[in-house]
Amino acid sequence: MAALFNSLFGGSKPSASPIPAGDSDFADFAGAPDPSPTPLAAVPTVASFTGAGAVPTGSSAVPFTKWYNIHERHSLSDFKQEGVILGILLVIIAIHLYGTSSNRKRAKAWITAHAPILQNEFALVGFGGRKVPTEEESEGLSKTLATDSLQLPVDLLKEKSPQEFSTYATGRLNVAFLDVNLTLLKRYSPLTLAFEYGASLFFDSIPAPVERVEAILYPFDGRESLTVPGQLPGAHELRKDNKSSYDGFVWAIVNKETMKQLRGERYDVSITSTKDHPKLPNWATIMSESSEITEFLLTPELIKAVESAGELLDHIIITDQPIDQPSKLDETIPKKRLYLSMRLPSSGDYTNLLPIFQYFLRLTDTLVQSAHFRPEVLRKVRTTRDDAIRRLQKADDEEKAEEIKLEREKVKKQKRDAELKGLNAKSQKKYLEKEKEKEMKRAQKKQTQRG
Repeated sequence: MAALFNSLFGGSKPSASPIPAGDSDFADFAGAPDPSPTPLAAVPTVASFTGAGAVPTGSSAVPFTKWYNIHERHSLSDFKQEGVILGILLVIIAIHLYGTSSNRKRAKAWITAHAPILQNEFALVGFGGRKVPTEEESEGLSKTLATDSLQLPVDLLKEKSPQEFSTYATGRLNVAFLDVNLTLLKRYSPLTLAFEYGASLFFDSIPAPVERVEAILYPFDGRESLTVPGQLPGAHELRKDNKSSYDGFVWAIVNKETMKQLRGERYDVSITSTKDHPKLPNWATIMSESSEITEFLLTPELIKAVESAGELLDHIIITDQPIDQPSKLDETIPKKRLYLSMRLPSSGDYTNLLPIFQYFLRLTDTLVQSAHFRPEVLRKVRTTRDDAIRRLQKADDEEKAEEIKLEREKVKKQKRDAELKGLNAKSQKKYLEKEKEKEMKRAQKKQTQRG
């Protein structure tokens, strides 16, 4: 009762009972000191970093561990993968630079050998609008091109890609303009080059990659007044009478190695007949529409130039027909052109190729002067062209007739629909039944005629 009374009415509190000596859990905390707050003076301030109480540096400073020094955390062995990738990239870049520079050297060697001939034959050569040079300028040009610099004369030769180079010439009697394209090996990409070589071994349709120069010469053919409205500066005097035309025909000297491929790729050559000539080397043959044309064109100068070029000559073609087989009448209009294709020697010596190139540039003069044949020869030449024109004309007439038929059927259908629309349901039914009977009678009549 006394205890209850004390608890209810605030009597004296009982004294704490002593901690048993054997209870170790409570004994650990029995003598723990009371926690006390950290003095404010011990907390670092901004001034303590820069003032007199700043942390010491130098020999008395605490040394950095390896986590603060990259050369202690990593070594070169940790970058093996990156090193391999970087090495491969450097090799690819080096091969590309070497291949492109090699192609530029070969292109510059070609223009070095042919620039004097081009500038002697044409008023404007290249893309810089040059005039016909004097002897001193020609000598200076040869010396400039003969330097070891990889700088291409951009006004004479344009780099279209690392393997393609081109030049242009105009301003000559009987010639509208000349296009020349050089195609070199892909030295900057050995893997692509190896793949092309490998594919050519297994597939006949894929030719082996070779370095080649292709020239296309476009004659005026009596159209000077339409092509050149004014005289070119420094050019040869153009014909005022426009008598630069000649008879159209197809004639070619072809390397036998490329003859089959050429006949399959070009329509103009496919209409000719092939025949060997005793005056030509064994590796060359003639594709012509008439033996009289062959005897006229196969001059001693041309034979000598062909022998000098050797098997590097792919073909020289005189044509007035399209390369692709015409599918429309507009494509049968004669367009005279001259083609020259030669493989480039690996040695880089173009001395033997210069005669055929120079003869090719002057061939239009011979054609304009003497390529006017007898009516019997021209009649034979025109036979093939007339046959092609008749086939295309027949196909064109059939196409037009089909269009007219479709148009008539369309008009007839519109008239029928208009008549049906103006009838009521009963009249429409009678109209359709009558139409069905007519179709059945027409079908029976056709079947009877067939029987």
